Amino acid sequence: MKIATFNVNGINSRLDRLLEWLAESRPDVACLQELKSPDANLPLDAIRHAGYGVVAHGQRAWNGVAILARGREPIETGRGLPGMEEDTQSRYLEAVVDGIVVGCLYLPNGNPQPGPKFDYKLQWFDAFNKHAKKLFASGMPVVLAGDYNVVPTDADIYNPASWREDALLQPESRAAFAQLLAQGWTDAIRACHPERAPFTFWTYWRNRYPRDAGLRIDHLMLNAELAPMLRSAGVDRDVRGRTGASDHAPAWVELDVPKTRRS
Repeated sequence: MKIATFNVNGINSRLDRLLEWLAESRPDVACLQELKSPDANLPLDAIRHAGYGVVAHGQRAWNGVAILARGREPIETGRGLPGMEEDTQSRYLEAVVDGIVVGCLYLPNGNPQPGPKFDYKLQWFDAFNKHAKKLFASGMPVVLAGDYNVVPTDADIYNPASWREDALLQPESRAAFAQLLAQGWTDAIRACHPERAPFTFWTYWRNRYPRDAGLRIDHLMLNAELAPMLRSAGVDRDVRGRTGASDHAPAWVELDVPKTRRS
């Protein structure tokens, strides 16, 4: 079973690139972030025509998340992050696909920091970690996939010196990510690439993609029930280099899921 996460950076403006990738990579589950579209304007018909069921939590501007499942409909189990009921930003969606709980997240960027946007990032991260702890202990296989907007370590960025003031590298952001790992979650890409994990994001400026001056901020976390099924993980880096591409590349895991779990 292949599960992927992809920050599409505007689903309508980059729909052709999304459909192209779905046809090539054929993930069984795809978690999308930064839809930049209200629900009424989402291209659901095009996605379903491509062979995917979909649940979505859209919003204008920079937010919006969706979960796609190839050949079936995801069973939505949560919309919005528990503990953030007053939050108006569409950043979390949860569904079950073939008996696996899939959490799709778009964690706040937090810039500029310090300030209210960074405070919101940490508040959201704290609520997310509390929910993740419950999911980890649920006894169900769980994957938490999305754009975490955190560079976990200096090994996950081409040049940390030039990003030291960014919210993605702040000690508080990294500490929250470390607290998530301390619950027992497996960072799937790091687990499969312990020496040099591939980047997932390259800004549009300063020729950073051709120079591979990237960051690793898109992550797939597996709980104790799912981690033993991990077979491989990677990043479809070439997707970032295409005309009209998102500034993120899709990241994915392949799991040896027992057939008894799959309908």
